Amino acid sequence: MPFPKNSYPDDVAVISLTDKTILLVGTAHISRQSADLVEQVIANEKPDTVCIELDEKRFAALANRKRWQNLDLKEIIRKKQLSTLLVNLILASYQKKLGGKLGVMPGTELLRAARIAEENNIPVELCDREVRVTLRRAWHATSLWKKGYLIASLIASLFDTTELDEEKLTELRSKDVLSELMDELGNALPDTKRALIDERDIFMAEKIKAAAGHRIVAVVGAGHMEGMQRVIREDNRDIIEEINTIPPVSKLWKIAGWSIPAAILLSIAAIGFRQGAGEAAANALFWVLANGIPSAIGAVLAWAHPATIISAFAAAPITSLTPVIGAGYVCAFVQVMTRPPVVKEFENVGTDIGRIRGWWQNKLLRIFLVFIMTGLGSSIGTWIGGYRIFSNLFQS
Repeated sequence: MPFPKNSYPDDVAVISLTDKTILLVGTAHISRQSADLVEQVIANEKPDTVCIELDEKRFAALANRKRWQNLDLKEIIRKKQLSTLLVNLILASYQKKLGGKLGVMPGTELLRAARIAEENNIPVELCDREVRVTLRRAWHATSLWKKGYLIASLIASLFDTTELDEEKLTELRSKDVLSELMDELGNALPDTKRALIDERDIFMAEKIKAAAGHRIVAVVGAGHMEGMQRVIREDNRDIIEEINTIPPVSKLWKIAGWSIPAAILLSIAAIGFRQGAGEAAANALFWVLANGIPSAIGAVLAWAHPATIISAFAAAPITSLTPVIGAGYVCAFVQVMTRPPVVKEFENVGTDIGRIRGWWQNKLLRIFLVFIMTGLGSSIGTWIGGYRIFSNLFQS
């Protein structure tokens, strides 16, 4: 139903600051009612600026239905961003699956906000932090033990069968329910929640306050409403640069990354010195086989191209001796070159990703399978090969 000006539901918070008034509109990204509410608020208010919870890449992905044609997988692999792309696909698939049941695609209300603003010649500001920065900071903040919990949760979301209707979405948008959900995430993964939610609350609040004009409409996910209303009155400009930076790899991890390969090579050399060149060669061969065979088996299980399987066997023994690049990236690159996915498979990935068979049938998802399974095989081989070599080193 239409809402008269100044008579909005609880999904809209009016925040008065010294120099501007901000109307914060909390939405569910797969709700038709949210899309209608956004349109009504912008039409009623005719604000100076409309801010939306998107970064440039996510906005382009939503607005451009043919975005897959411009996706350069080889460049993504070169930049070692396959993991980020996979997480994005999983999250997008989950929202698309729920939205499809309601006939509403994820982000409809954000696109509608941009369209209504454009029709009324109102500037649009993209106020969210770049998704790659958010995911990298969340992963970096998550402890080693809880990374497994996070991965399991992502995988579980692929096969979630939750049924939603607009009545349930109305409940989901209520502040009490969302506060409870955020508290649950905070209890299970407090550091992850800080990077995914709290830092973005601060980042978006500062971007919105910096937007031009005195009356601003800001469209954000309902899960951010409580946090943003709390921090928007604070001055957090001095920490924006810090929370918008991908944390560097710690020196400890760098040392650990190079120490294992160094220990392997030094152990083989020591075996040669103590037991002869023949033993050193035998241990080196075992290293090659221990790494190459499991990685190649991973490629076979992923239905990789024969050239990818050969590459897995050849690359794993070498990449295991350097933390710079893993066998998974090498094999994924070869798979892209030999079996590139077609546009239709990009378009169907949101559906295929939720079916076990879809991972093998869809060439794009098969690239991720190759990446994961060859990398896993190489990791297994590193432990087996390393154990054998260290055991031989200390034999009398």
